Amino acid sequence: MKLVIIDYGAGNIQSIKFAFKRLGVEAELSSEIETIRNADKVIFPGVGEASTAMNKLKGSGLNILIPELKQPVLGICLGMQLMCNSSEEGNTKGLGIFNVDVVKFDGTKKVPQIGWNKVEGLKSQLFSGLENGFIYQVHSFYAPRIKETIATCNYGITYSAALKKDNFYGTQFHPEKSGEYGAKILENFISLKNE
Repeated sequence: MKLVIIDYGAGNIQSIKFAFKRLGVEAELSSEIETIRNADKVIFPGVGEASTAMNKLKGSGLNILIPELKQPVLGICLGMQLMCNSSEEGNTKGLGIFNVDVVKFDGTKKVPQIGWNKVEGLKSQLFSGLENGFIYQVHSFYAPRIKETIATCNYGITYSAALKKDNFYGTQFHPEKSGEYGAKILENFISLKNE
């Protein structure tokens, strides 16, 4: 199986690569369109600021490629947010895969949200074999709940912890930093069949 992590200069790419290596899968880092297009599975990571990250995607044509991919794609943290219609962060137009706008927490809670939170309402094969559990996240912006929501968290408000539409999956949290629970999610992604 060929697993490719999109390397566009925005992401905690090495920790994701090591997480898969622990599962016995050697992930390839690439920004090459054909390499990504020909992968069996694709990881779309992201850490940082939305508009800066989107400009990097546009600079390499990845903003066109990603929504066209047919294989399973997993967006992580900012990667998931960039798959949405837009983000309030930097007034950024997203890739439009998920029909939702990313907004900032309203200030009733400390931002960014850093640390462990409980993930609930699990749906989809991505969470196969798992019950509600704890995941690690760092973020100030969130996607509200929509019909594509496959897991939720609560931080003053209940929001989308994970999304799924067709072959596209997204987690607001970092499975690569979420211990055995996160490792199981990554293992499930590797094993995904069409839902």
